[in-house]
Amino acid sequence: MQITVFSENELTGAAEQLLAAFPSDRVFCFYGEMGVGKTTFIKRICSRLGAVDTTSSPTFAIVNEYLTNRNESIYHFDFYRIDNLRDAYEIGVEEYLDSGYYCFMEWTENVGALVRPEFVKVRISLGENNSRLIEISK
Repeated sequence: MQITVFSENELTGAAEQLLAAFPSDRVFCFYGEMGVGKTTFIKRICSRLGAVDTTSSPTFAIVNEYLTNRNESIYHFDFYRIDNLRDAYEIGVEEYLDSGYYCFMEWTENVGALVRPEFVKVRISLGENNSRLIEISK
């Protein structure tokens, strides 16, 4: 599945398409260069899921938890500063991934061994005229 967005305003529609295409999936792995819009897209997805907490990049905390209007958790990981898998295991990453709640992982390439075949992969790249190409696969 591919989605091209030409403005930040179009990310809400892209978030809706992603969630509709994978209604029973809960773990999403995000890939893309620094500044391509991974965190911004995740914020829009969290908004569509009813997040009532302010979403932000968990770069220093590694994981942020947001609550939805249905009192469900959403976990947002940023593995940019992870030096090795042990750091991820120490925060209990497997428990989060197996929780049944939505999990969105940025910089997943830094923890590649955690990625399971059933996880949804979201690759964001810069396109022409500052557009973003969002490629989604399993």
